[in-house]
Amino acid sequence: MPTRRQVLGATAALAAAAIIRPAFAQANRWQCATAYPDGNFHTRNIRTMIDEIQAATNNALQIQLHSGASLLPMPQIKRGVQTGQVQVGEILLTAYSNEDVFFDADAIPQLVTNFAEAKKLADLQKPYIEARLARQGMSLLYMVPWPPAGLYAQQPIPTIEGLRGLRFRTFSPATNRFATIVGAQPTLVQAAELAQAFATGVVQAQITSAQTGVDTSAWDYARVFTPLGFSMTKNAVMVSRRALDALPAAQQQAVREAAAKAETRGYQLAEEAQRSTEATLGSRGMQIAPPTPEFLEGLRRVSRQMTDEWVQRAGEDGAKLIEAYRRA
Repeated sequence: MPTRRQVLGATAALAAAAIIRPAFAQANRWQCATAYPDGNFHTRNIRTMIDEIQAATNNALQIQLHSGASLLPMPQIKRGVQTGQVQVGEILLTAYSNEDVFFDADAIPQLVTNFAEAKKLADLQKPYIEARLARQGMSLLYMVPWPPAGLYAQQPIPTIEGLRGLRFRTFSPATNRFATIVGAQPTLVQAAELAQAFATGVVQAQITSAQTGVDTSAWDYARVFTPLGFSMTKNAVMVSRRALDALPAAQQQAVREAAAKAETRGYQLAEEAQRSTEATLGSRGMQIAPPTPEFLEGLRRVSRQMTDEWVQRAGEDGAKLIEAYRRA
């Protein structure tokens, strides 16, 4: 028969366990927010990462993915990670460049035109991004580029001057600046609102990837897609530093290893998406019109101007980044 001391000890242990278990469960059940739909390659990539983390931790760390802006819209995701509303979030870096110019380097037209150049810039840019996120209580997990952006319009546009006066959809300070330089009328429209914006005449043209065109059924609102290699902006997936540090060391390692694999896999998925989504646009009746030499020359002029402006805003570190990129 147990003694009174043994009974009291067992009772105390059970009480402690009752307190600890909910806290442990809460610390190891994360929420992840992204603004992109389930079929998007970025979303498929992050879902695979989550599956790998859960498998590596035997489900001791569980992550629920909220896609399609179902939990938080894009403008609120970064803040959501900072405040702990979600533990993991995915953002389009350039959309946040009003906070820091270094989020916008990949949005300079024609600075990056293929996946090798995108990786080179991303690797050089990464320390700057990591340092900025760290100051806000976050850690960068990985970055993956979008396929090269192209022009959507109702008819082929042979020169960059053809954009003058058009109501031009923007989604970042860089696209807003581009529209201003070429004399278009910048109009901020989120991807989910594109079809309505084109249908009602709020927008007449835009520059974005073929992937976004497929996501938003661009064949319903635009007739022509011109692959420009305009830019290859990146998505960044970040984690709350507090949430990560609260995990056991083995689980932290599982997160980091899965993130590294997601970055490598993401580039492969992006290349596949470029081929398949451009083909889908064509198969759904859109005209795929190569850019004219005159349009590309105009685009290069804008690129030189926007590169100089970006370096002026970014200061010494910006000049170092661009110099290192050109030299690498």
